[in-house]
Amino acid sequence: MNHPHVAIVGATGAVGVEMLLCLEQRNFPLRKLTLLASARSAGKTMTFRGQEILVEELTHESFAGIDIALFSAGGGISLEFAPSAAAAGAVVIDNSSAFRMDAGVPLVVPEINPAAAKDRPRGIIANPNCTTIISLMALAPLHAAFGLRSIIASTYQAVSGSGAQGILELEEQMNAIAHGQPFTPKVYPRQIAFNVIPQVDAFTENGYTKEELKMLHEGRKILGLPELRVSCTCVRVPVYRSHSVSITAQFERPVDPASARAIYAGKPGIQVVDDTATKLFPVPLDTTGKDDCLVGRIRQNLVLDNALDLWVVGDQVRKGAALNAVQIAEIL
Repeated sequence: MNHPHVAIVGATGAVGVEMLLCLEQRNFPLRKLTLLASARSAGKTMTFRGQEILVEELTHESFAGIDIALFSAGGGISLEFAPSAAAAGAVVIDNSSAFRMDAGVPLVVPEINPAAAKDRPRGIIANPNCTTIISLMALAPLHAAFGLRSIIASTYQAVSGSGAQGILELEEQMNAIAHGQPFTPKVYPRQIAFNVIPQVDAFTENGYTKEELKMLHEGRKILGLPELRVSCTCVRVPVYRSHSVSITAQFERPVDPASARAIYAGKPGIQVVDDTATKLFPVPLDTTGKDDCLVGRIRQNLVLDNALDLWVVGDQVRKGAALNAVQIAEIL
């Protein structure tokens, strides 16, 4: 594993492209890189460290000699091909939701629970949902100090969370509105341009969407808190990239904003940007293309005891997906 042969499955997608960028920017010590995608994308070339690499078609025989396989091609592809990769001896790091709640698959954020990556009986490690990662980057240091009890959150999720088609839909709608032309929403159930939509993913029987329940179930697994209480509303907003989350967090022990800011000092992957006097607080553009998540608007909650209100922002394509996977590979 000191100089592994790495494969990216879904290499031509938005997260696959970002994985390639992270491997290069972080000087990941691989000895060979294999790029895999659908038959439609096979034959294309991608540049890595100044060299052109041919994209190959993904098959069940693609994983001979692969040490680490980074998957970002959707849950269906992961369910079909990840077992083949693991059977061939590769450690799979999967970015989809396919294995996150599997008891035999660790769910890892390297700054929070890196040791979990070493216990992988199925040969698969799961990447958490992007909003879960961004939220827990701010909450985990506070949990370690004060004991997290509950989370009430509202997310403000960029259209790139829906892939390239989400960006295209926003651009097309804005252009149509600017020129007085009609349009029909295709990706989202309602107009997204100059609007917000309180639905991300499909609704479940209890009225929450699947995306909203991910923070509950994944947060419990990552933090080892089976009784953690979470209520979340996920909202799609007309922003290209980087998700924002408004969080009310209640703790077991007394906490105040000054103590919280002190806790963050020196913690990897999270920076405090919080100066209301100069109107300095995190916004999506501050994190786009950046590794770190930002936290600000830290204040005492006026309703609950031992509770803080936080505003957290992070690049969901990078730390929320590609970077987190590459960091797991670095642990290996």
